[in-house]
Amino acid sequence: MDLEKHRTPAPYEGGEGCLTTLVRIPVRIVVLVLVLPVRMVWDLLVAGGRLAERVLLRPLGRALEWVYDQVLTPVGRALGRLAVALLVWPWVGLWRYVVVPVVRYGVLVPLRWLHSAVLTPAGHGLRWVYDRLLVPAVTGLVTLLLVWPAIGAWRYALKPIGIAAYWLVVHLVVAPLLWVHRYVLTPVGHGAAWVLTMLGRGLAAAVLGVWAGAAWLVMALLVSPLVWLHRRVLAPVGREIVAAVGVAWRVAGYISRAVGRVLAWLAWHLVGAPVAWTYRTVCTPVGHFLRDTVGAPVKRVAVEAGRAARGALASARQTLRTARRDAWRALVGTPQAKNARELEGSAARTLGRTTTVPSAAPAPEISLLADKTVERG
Repeated sequence: MDLEKHRTPAPYEGGEGCLTTLVRIPVRIVVLVLVLPVRMVWDLLVAGGRLAERVLLRPLGRALEWVYDQVLTPVGRALGRLAVALLVWPWVGLWRYVVVPVVRYGVLVPLRWLHSAVLTPAGHGLRWVYDRLLVPAVTGLVTLLLVWPAIGAWRYALKPIGIAAYWLVVHLVVAPLLWVHRYVLTPVGHGAAWVLTMLGRGLAAAVLGVWAGAAWLVMALLVSPLVWLHRRVLAPVGREIVAAVGVAWRVAGYISRAVGRVLAWLAWHLVGAPVAWTYRTVCTPVGHFLRDTVGAPVKRVAVEAGRAARGALASARQTLRTARRDAWRALVGTPQAKNARELEGSAARTLGRTTTVPSAAPAPEISLLADKTVERG
C-alpha cells in the first residue's frame, strides 16, 4: 500500500475532445498552405543539388584529384627535396663537420683536462684544509666563546628566575581565572545558550508556517491553473500542430512530386520530343551524309598526304645522311684498309676477311693476288 501511495502518477494523455476536433482541420489546412511552398522550394533545391553534384561537382572533384595527384604532388615532392637540399643539408653539414668538432676538440677537451688536472687536485687540497684545520679551530672557538657561557647563564641564572616566575603566574593569575571560568562564566553561558535555542526554535516554527502558507497560495493560485492550461489547452494544441506539420509535409511532398512530373511532362513534350525528333530525323541523316560524302574523302586525302609527307621526310633524311657522309669523306678522306689484298675485291667473304655481306655474290676462294704471288715464287 505504501508503494502504491508514493508511486509517480502517469502522464496525462488528452483524448479526442471537442477542442481537438475543432482545432485539427483548420490547423492542418493553414499549415498545408504555409508548408507547401517550403516543400516545393526544398524539392527544387534537392534536385538542383543532385544535378550540380552529378554534372559539375563530381567532374570538378575528379579534375582536382588528377591535378593534385599528377601536378601538385610531384611539384611538392620536388620542392621538398629542393628545400631539404638547399636549407637542411648545409646546416646539417655545418653542424656535423664544423660546429661539433670545434666544440668537442676546442672547448670540451681543454675543459676536461683543466678539470681533471687542475681543479680536482685543488679542490681536494682545499677540502683537506677545511676538514683538518678550519672546522676543528672554528668549532673549538665557538664552543669556548658562545656555548659554555650560554649554558652557564641558563643553568645558574635564567632557569631559577623562570621557575619563580612560573610559580607566581600559576598562583596569582591562572588559578583565579580558572575559578571565574568554572563558577561564573560557565553557568552564564549555559543560560544564554538555552535562551538562544528557544528563540531559534520559535523563529524556525514561524518561518516554516509562513513558507507553508506561501507555498499553498502559490500552488493554488498559480501552479494549478498553469498545469490545467498546459494539460487541457497547450498540450492538445501542440500535438495537433506537430501532427499537422508532419501530415502537411507529406502531402506537400506528394503535391510537389506531382507538379514536378507535370513540369517534366511539359518540358519533354514541348522541348525534349521536338529536339529528339529533329536529331533523329534531320541531324542524324545529315551527319551520315556529311560523313560519307565529305568526311571519308577528306580522311583519305589526309592519309595520302600523311604518307607522302612521311616519304618526303624519309627521302630528306637519307639525302642529309648522304651529304653529311660525303662531306666527312671530303674533309677526312677515305679510310685505309688494314690488308692490301682487300683494297679491291668482292664484298663477299674471302680468305683474308671474316665478314660476310648477305646480299653480295660469293667470290672465288683463291684471289688473283695469291695466284700472282705463287707464279712469281
